Amino acid sequence: MCLGIPGRVVDCPEGADLGQVEVAGVVRDINLSLLDGPLVPGEYVLIHSGFALERMSRERAADALAFFGADL
Repeated sequence: MCLGIPGRVVDCPEGADLGQVEVAGVVRDINLSLLDGPLVPGEYVLIHSGFALERMSRERAADALAFFGADL
């Protein structure tokens, strides 16, 4: 079982594997190379061990964060 945390994409330079993703107010470098197509700032992704595993809707991200007692 793994634990994934939702994060909001802040910056993802075109062609780069790493992008900046905000999680609970902290911006971290996350590997985005497992996802197809370009990501745009404001999109939400599910993160595990420093890798973005899938795209998420804002609503789904909010539901997941509510489980941890956090807000978007």
